[in-house]
Amino acid sequence: MFKLTICLIAALLVCAQADNINKNAHVTSEKFDTPDAEGNYNFVFSTSNGISQQASGNAAGVAGEFGFVSQDGQRIQITYTADENGYHPQGDAIPTPHPVPEYILRSLAYIASHSQQRF
Repeated sequence: MFKLTICLIAALLVCAQADNINKNAHVTSEKFDTPDAEGNYNFVFSTSNGISQQASGNAAGVAGEFGFVSQDGQRIQITYTADENGYHPQGDAIPTPHPVPEYILRSLAYIASHSQQRF
């Protein structure tokens, strides 16, 4: 249930972002499969303003993707998995941390190696 909640929250966030683009959007296609006896489910939908989402999963986890058109007209596409280890999104729009500069790493190594000395 938690994983389904995560997916629904992601869908709402996508809709909220895209709502700024076209408030008159409508669903252009949708397919929702009722969960089977093992809890496996699948859904997919798209809207006239470029929102799309699809996901499938069960009690063990969820895999899917969603997309929308940003305010500057760029297509944003995110794929994700959600399982016992958390939510794992991937996509070009997700910021990645910058590597720590080499001079900082050298400084930290120096401090660690000289931490026993008294000044």
